[in-house]
Amino acid sequence: MKKRGFCLAALALVAGVAVAQPRQIGYDDIAGGRLSARSVGGFRPMADGEHYTTLQNGAVLRWRYVDGQLVDTLFCAPADFPAVNGYAMSDDESKVLITTGRVPIYRHSALADYYVFDRETKSLKPLSQNGKQQEATLSPDGTKAAFVRDNNLFLVDLTAAQPTERQITTDGKRGSIINGIPDWVYEEEYSFARAYEWAPGSDAIAFYRFDESGVKEYSMNTFKGALYPQNYDFKYPKAGEANSVVGIKVYRLDDDSVVDVDLDSETTDIYVPRIEWASDGRLVVHWLNRLQNHYRILLADASTGASSVLYEEKNPRYIERINNETATFLPDGKGFVVKSERDGWMHLYRYDMQGRLLNRVTEGEWEVTALYGIDAKEGKVYFQSCEGSPLRRGVYSIGLNGKGKRLLSAEEEVGTHSGVFGAGYRYWIDYFSNSTTPTVVTLRRTSDGKAVRVLEDNAALRERLTREYLLPTKEFFTFTTPEGVELNGYILKPADFDSTKRYPVLMTQYSGPGSQQVADRWGWSWEAALLHEGVLVVCVDGRGTGLRGEEFRKCTYGNLGGLEVQDQISAARYVGSLPFVDPARIGIYGWSYGGFMALNCILKGADVFALAVAVAPVTSWRYYDTIYTELYNGLPQDNAAGYDDNSPIHFAHLLKGKLLLAHGTGDDNVHIQNSYEMIEQLVQAGKEFEWMIYPDKNHGMGSSRDHLLRRAIRFVKDNL
Repeated sequence: MKKRGFCLAALALVAGVAVAQPRQIGYDDIAGGRLSARSVGGFRPMADGEHYTTLQNGAVLRWRYVDGQLVDTLFCAPADFPAVNGYAMSDDESKVLITTGRVPIYRHSALADYYVFDRETKSLKPLSQNGKQQEATLSPDGTKAAFVRDNNLFLVDLTAAQPTERQITTDGKRGSIINGIPDWVYEEEYSFARAYEWAPGSDAIAFYRFDESGVKEYSMNTFKGALYPQNYDFKYPKAGEANSVVGIKVYRLDDDSVVDVDLDSETTDIYVPRIEWASDGRLVVHWLNRLQNHYRILLADASTGASSVLYEEKNPRYIERINNETATFLPDGKGFVVKSERDGWMHLYRYDMQGRLLNRVTEGEWEVTALYGIDAKEGKVYFQSCEGSPLRRGVYSIGLNGKGKRLLSAEEEVGTHSGVFGAGYRYWIDYFSNSTTPTVVTLRRTSDGKAVRVLEDNAALRERLTREYLLPTKEFFTFTTPEGVELNGYILKPADFDSTKRYPVLMTQYSGPGSQQVADRWGWSWEAALLHEGVLVVCVDGRGTGLRGEEFRKCTYGNLGGLEVQDQISAARYVGSLPFVDPARIGIYGWSYGGFMALNCILKGADVFALAVAVAPVTSWRYYDTIYTELYNGLPQDNAAGYDDNSPIHFAHLLKGKLLLAHGTGDDNVHIQNSYEMIEQLVQAGKEFEWMIYPDKNHGMGSSRDHLLRRAIRFVKDNL
């Protein structure tokens, strides 16, 4: 048999046919996307529950759920039209708002040019001809639009022959007053770029007004090839410093009036992480105190601004981050569902509109990880949870009364499921993968979870992976720390792994509060390229990470970098005890919070870690923003030790191993000040290290990311 195989291979070569042999994956394979799974994205469910839309090559297309057939084209960009960046439809689906010329500002915000397409008249008109706009939206009835320009809110009447602008606010000024869009810290930490909401009747707009005049400025050098660099100044509230004073206002279209909403607070030092409208026309305001351990839902009269407390919750440490799923109001106006961890696990609770608890919706020693929607007509709630294992996800339905819980995702598909539900909840799209299965996208019936059709199975990718690559294996494991805490981890081994050898190891982690890196899902990060260089990769989620209950996550409160660093050091010692690992050659890598951790580990764990790669690290929590830092660490005025005892800048003298430090000068999130201060302390301590600076690059490094990761691979290969 061996001889025959050799002859066939020889004949193939003589015939000019190259027989490729499977090989290990390299960085180019990962960076080039050759291991990336195809998906099916951009779905926009339509109101009838039978159709959805997508954007393809400047056209908004309407498709049928049941058979995937293209029904028609709702909008098609003219030949000379600018590139289409996105679109949105009015609630009545009569008009399409087209986004072009998008210029990013921060993580979510951007300037853009908007056009309105009327589906009935087929007319296409620019929303404004007076400069780019921010966060334009259509009113629910499609007769009006709103947008922000130069920190002021504008209204546009779309029923006129030519769209006409009406300026709602006039006090907007950079660095002082912001209307209708968030300040920097709200955008970054509360993850929204539009700070206004249309009333359901299209007769009012509720909007934020930020007074950031008392917030201190941060100044970044910007180079961009200019002869003289310029400073970019923006308001950035660091831990313990002044925040913007936030107000909520309601603009009423009928009489051109503005009403101030009563925020029911004795101080202006508060947060308003969300506003929304209830179906009865009252405004819902989500309120937090500065320490973020006291949460209220206020219900306000849009005509007078008078408010009352509908719901209230306190926590001795903190309320988990408020987002669009924290409270969901039923479309029938008869109540709302709150996502809370009051019993130590994140679950759903049902309330009436008088704020009375009606019943628990979910319970158990597992967590609801996403709330997809509520069908009030059928009395059903659709959600994702980690029931069974924090490493995996399933999609479920349950009655609003807390009964009849049902698994909608396929029981035999063990891994990570997420869902997108259509209007009316007749269909949903199931995205599934695990560590050995690339993404499979399936259209399912909501009533029973049965598959209607497969939208993407990545069969071509699976075949190519089998034919071309010797894929690594990802082995999940648990171990118990000296403190008696069981932690989850995974180890990546090459296909030619030899258990008789002793390998170096790079540990990768993020470790931030509520995060998760150890999960059963498809995906290959740059670290996997190290396997080809003879380096194993290990990841461990320590204390403070998510999906294992409130106590596991919040035990790090007030002492960021304490228990987390202990756990990574314990993990390294455990890994070093394995017979196939060389304990003298263990390194650690991290970015952002992970960079903070990598620095702490190479310093406080100098006898364990031989190498660290720290990218865009926080080096003192005193340098980071109010909302994030104070949520997990309290105020520095009250907790100086929690800010200083684990700051790497205080432990530079402990460095023994090899260190690569990298940062972008244009990082508006984790300022390069962090690395500059770290460098100064390392220099004063007489320590050798390597340093990569990326001019004008932000927190994600942009076009320099590839350069940085290739440098990291060489650094690990040469020094571990």
